[in-house]
Amino acid sequence: MRVVDIKWDGYVKEQYWSEKLDLDLRELQNCLKATQGMDYVFNLAANMGGIGYITEVGADVMYDNVLINANIAKACLKNKIERLFYSSSACIYPTHKQETADVKPLIEEDAYPADPDDYYGWEKLYTEKMLEAFNRDYGLDIRIARFHNVYGPKGTYDGGKEKSPAAICRKIAQASDPGEIEIWGDGKQSRSYCYIDDCIKGIMLLMESDFKQPLNIGSDRLVTINDIADIVTNIAGKKNNEKIHP
Repeated sequence: MRVVDIKWDGYVKEQYWSEKLDLDLRELQNCLKATQGMDYVFNLAANMGGIGYITEVGADVMYDNVLINANIAKACLKNKIERLFYSSSACIYPTHKQETADVKPLIEEDAYPADPDDYYGWEKLYTEKMLEAFNRDYGLDIRIARFHNVYGPKGTYDGGKEKSPAAICRKIAQASDPGEIEIWGDGKQSRSYCYIDDCIKGIMLLMESDFKQPLNIGSDRLVTINDIADIVTNIAGKKNNEKIHP
């Protein structure tokens, strides 16, 4: 297994790869090097972060990610890759389907008419269509998954690129007891979340399938931000009690 990133910050301690490369995938020659000799390519690379980041940063997110995704597609074609996986996002879904607290779980057909609420979502949707064209015109075998708020122990928890579960965990961990935390919005907004292990299982099942259309990988259970805060607070309270009363 070959893994590639633009930088390595020591966030992964376990060595699960046979080869590790430091490459900027915005450059085509680096994508050619990264994909050479591979059978499957999993394109998980992106300039992205939590909602605070992707709503504030537009140009760099779109520019960097379009370059990465276009170059990866070209490189896979040139290197005769058997199958390419692309990680899209639930951010491609229309804003008007997510404006109320009682929003229904999103299904794949909800993507059109298109109306993503940020530049990151538009970039993801564009890349889906670009890969569809690569499949039609050149026969590039693709699989596309739309991730729904994936979380797990290796995710960043500060710096502006963290997702909502990690941000809430950080805020509660740093709060006094008793204390208060800041929650964006009214807390009634609901989202679906997917644990990283379940996400990986979904990716592998999709890659081994014959399904070529964009597919959601997530949960049909919707949780409000207030609910997440309550869950984390209860867990933190139990941990503190265990320390006090072993």
